[in-house]
Amino acid sequence: MNMAAQVTAILNQKGGVGKTTTAINLGACLAAEGRRVLVVDMDPQANCTSGLGMAGVDGKTVYDVLVDGAAVGDVVRATGVERMWLVPSTIDLAGAEIELVTAIAREARLREALRPVVEDYDFVLLDTPPSLGLLTLNCLASARWVLIPIQCEYYALQGLAQLGRTVQLVERHLNPGLRLMGVVLTMFDGRTKLSREVADRVREQFGARVFESVIPRTVRLSEAPSYGQPIIVYDPGSKGAEAYIELAKEVMRIGDEAQGAGVAHTGN
Repeated sequence: MNMAAQVTAILNQKGGVGKTTTAINLGACLAAEGRRVLVVDMDPQANCTSGLGMAGVDGKTVYDVLVDGAAVGDVVRATGVERMWLVPSTIDLAGAEIELVTAIAREARLREALRPVVEDYDFVLLDTPPSLGLLTLNCLASARWVLIPIQCEYYALQGLAQLGRTVQLVERHLNPGLRLMGVVLTMFDGRTKLSREVADRVREQFGARVFESVIPRTVRLSEAPSYGQPIIVYDPGSKGAEAYIELAKEVMRIGDEAQGAGVAHTGN
């Protein structure tokens, strides 16, 4: 490829909204469409790592990249999905928040680490932790795009104002190129009035920035991580797989349009 990857932070400070599910399954669907994808697990819970079948990682992880300056190329692991790679995480990453407090350019550690490899991929997906701390700031400082999953449940819109302010502050002070790619509705259950009402409110608030693809609440999507597989591998004919395939097509269209306009993220 002749342009840098579309670096996308999958962001919401609330837990349980589908960030990791989206990182894994969007990444796998982009790879299935022929794109080269790197997923970076920036959450100390390491659910993205275990969800791709790498629980109990031996060797270097994203912690070593951020704290010790290890090269991303030495940490990347192949996944069970062709054209999809992972920078894994472990619980050790929880210590990075403290260890980086006194570090020079602490918010730019991930951005600088990704710079040598960003042209090797079409998409880099950053799975952020459920907080707005230093790890998340590293993701936002590295990213071209922000993708926000919002679950179709009560309290879904709580905290979005704070999230928006954080993105604006990062854009102003750390990363002028940061943009909202879109909001994706997750855990949607069309049988319930609540899901429909939340979806309507999100579309009222964000308008055209809400993806047309809606991720349903399904048992198969919940089961897939325990088998260490994306949904398109675990159950390719399921509604969850179909939804993420459609989301991947929307994301590719946005990415291709940005590449065509010459505004791909190049690591600042």
